[in-house]
Amino acid sequence: MNLISGQKIAIHSYKHDHSLHRIWETSTVIEDHEDYVIVANRRTRVIEANGRVWYAKEPSVSFFYKERWFNVIGIIHPAGIYFYCNLASPILIDHEAMKYIDYDLDIKVLHDFSYTVLDQNEYLRHMQEMQYPPAICHILETELALLVRMIQKREKPFDIELMNRLYLQYERMLNNHA
Repeated sequence: MNLISGQKIAIHSYKHDHSLHRIWETSTVIEDHEDYVIVANRRTRVIEANGRVWYAKEPSVSFFYKERWFNVIGIIHPAGIYFYCNLASPILIDHEAMKYIDYDLDIKVLHDFSYTVLDQNEYLRHMQEMQYPPAICHILETELALLVRMIQKREKPFDIELMNRLYLQYERMLNNHA
């Protein structure tokens, strides 16, 4: 399914056992590339699997990959852009939403490009509980290493100027539809 620039779309995150993890109600498609989709949002409503609702504090620009096992969120903060990366299945796009499986491991990248791998205990627990296949564990380890190299080399999308340009493009879209 091809997405159109300016199109509104929901994002659904699931766990390996197919249980719902989280829903971002509305994001705006910035670009749909062969390899990834770029979306942006601000103050989007987020619904957790347990029904809790909250609103994202900062605007963001996100890259959801069609073949890679991660997604990257550039968070637009007054002090500067930082990144949050989810190890996750490639996205699936249908009439309802962009969907992926969250595999627990995350990387938080600060403004100075220092980074921390998060949720390793959750990953190990879910790997046992949900019986992640060895092939998926291998893919996740390989993709985690690739993601770390991309961060260290500041490869796309880890580019502050790119994120600023994409966010400005998003704001122009909102202003043109207001």
